[in-house]
Amino acid sequence: MKPTLKKLLILVSLIFIIHEIVIITDGLIDDDDNTKTKIAVILGSKVNLDGSLSKKLKARLDRGYQLYSDAQVSKLYVSGGLGKEGFYEGTVMADYLVSKGVPEKLITIDDNGINTRHTALNFVKDYPSETSVTIVSQYFHITRCKLAFKQVGITNVTGVHCDYFESRDLYAVVREFFGFYKYLVYY
Repeated sequence: MKPTLKKLLILVSLIFIIHEIVIITDGLIDDDDNTKTKIAVILGSKVNLDGSLSKKLKARLDRGYQLYSDAQVSKLYVSGGLGKEGFYEGTVMADYLVSKGVPEKLITIDDNGINTRHTALNFVKDYPSETSVTIVSQYFHITRCKLAFKQVGITNVTGVHCDYFESRDLYAVVREFFGFYKYLVYY
């Protein structure tokens, strides 16, 4: 291998490793201790074939509910698309939160949040004067979520992760590296 190519490979590997550390650290260190925002955006995930919540989605909703019940946020924004299972994630998410006692009027449903970028764009349409938000998702997803919301004009974006971990997270952490730079370059 040529020395220049070897140096380039080492540099790219170092950038990858450092960025992975940043993604993991940013995602695992929640911003909810001292920061209050009015709205928490809970990003969707899989709804099971029977219409029940996947463990990952339930963990996200429970974390968002905790923010609400601890009065760290006063409204919840649930966002997801129509899954291949045939359910609108946002609607299923809202139903779960209502069953836990959150008044419907304090929940905004975004059933067109087919990805993180669409969720951010839809949020700005629904709340055009809002400048701060708390993101609720898996730890590996927080950094890209913050970027997406800042790109659409939300100046104060904080993030909290849910306490759900699985072996698939290894794949997701690597995927987020590429997803982050895709958002950085294309948007």
